Amino acid sequence: MAEQQVNITDLDPVQLQEVKKQLDQELDHLTNSYSQLKQAQSKFRSCVENVNSLTPSSKGKEILVPLTSSLYVPGKLTDTENVVVDVGTGYYVKKTKSEAAQHYNSKSTFVQSNLDTLQKTIERKQENVQSVVQVLQMKMQQQQQQAAKA
Repeated sequence: MAEQQVNITDLDPVQLQEVKKQLDQELDHLTNSYSQLKQAQSKFRSCVENVNSLTPSSKGKEILVPLTSSLYVPGKLTDTENVVVDVGTGYYVKKTKSEAAQHYNSKSTFVQSNLDTLQKTIERKQENVQSVVQVLQMKMQQQQQQAAKA
């Protein structure tokens, strides 16, 4: 479906309010997406820190092993040079510490590029909302002036 461009000054106040409402909804959705991406990026960075915190002295240390998102069982750390990485859709891969750190760093970089793109989109939407608000205020003032003259 091709987007149609409409000059907002040609719209009446009711239509402008609908356009503003739609833009506000889009802005809310984009802002929520931005927040979720920021959280994902934070988790990837945390994973890098956790991988880098593994040292040979950590061997034998008691840990909690996640079986599900809410079920953990006690365990002991036996290998501090290799880790199991969740690569998505339920697949796990054994990687060295440096490979795992590189994996999570690349994920974080990818998310950052999406955040940058999303930030630009949010800024454009905010500018669009401001334009609609300005035209709406202008139209309302015109209506008030015409009502005062009548």
